[in-house]
Amino acid sequence: MKALILAAGTASRLRPLTNDTPKCLLLVGQRTLLGRSMDALIQNGIREFVIVTGYLHQQIEQFVSNQYADQIEVTFIHNEVYATTNNIYSLWLARPSVEGEEILLLDSDLLYDPLIIARVLENDSPNVLTLIRHPLGEEEMKVVTAASRNNVQGNAADSILEISKTCRPDKAAGESLGIEKMSPAYTHALYRELDTMMNQEHLENKFYELAFERLIPQGHTFSVLDVTDLFSCELDTVEDFENAQQKIPASLY
Repeated sequence: MKALILAAGTASRLRPLTNDTPKCLLLVGQRTLLGRSMDALIQNGIREFVIVTGYLHQQIEQFVSNQYADQIEVTFIHNEVYATTNNIYSLWLARPSVEGEEILLLDSDLLYDPLIIARVLENDSPNVLTLIRHPLGEEEMKVVTAASRNNVQGNAADSILEISKTCRPDKAAGESLGIEKMSPAYTHALYRELDTMMNQEHLENKFYELAFERLIPQGHTFSVLDVTDLFSCELDTVEDFENAQQKIPASLY
């Protein structure tokens, strides 16, 4: 299995913290966000990494090379148009390295308990999307399942019916955390869809979840893995980072 980490964005909402440092290399406690994710993945047996960079890419490449060169195999892919594209385009650029492979897809700026990775890998479903439950608004990437749409109690095997920021909050089961396990069959289907979206429809400035949603009527979806009981924290603003220093459990500091 490969880990595909998307790390191209400028994180403009975090300025001035990101004026000279990519978001994934900001420190929470004693470690960077990217380092925390890579440590969690390595601890769970992942040794092959594909990292898509963009903004201040040299810093990310140097950090990974300095810290992990003797532990992993890594392929760096540079998104040269990171300033005018969204994460769907970074995902698209990784096609030669991950299509037809079993992968874990992760955003690079997550702060979470490493046990989440273990749970994803232990899950029997071939395609798994992690979800957290909390009050939802317009900004969250919301996930709707059959159970949540009908306002009934769901279970871990619930499949996703919708995933977008525009879903009705009252119909959503929760928010996508940004960690997905994908089977070889799913990545084949995903890149076929992305081929259309990039080369014919020119949707380079969308979130990659749009591709997930378009695959649902084609018979390709995810099972939901609720990880609300484990620590995770959103880090979109300077205030979020300040709060994270207080919220992170001592065991993860």
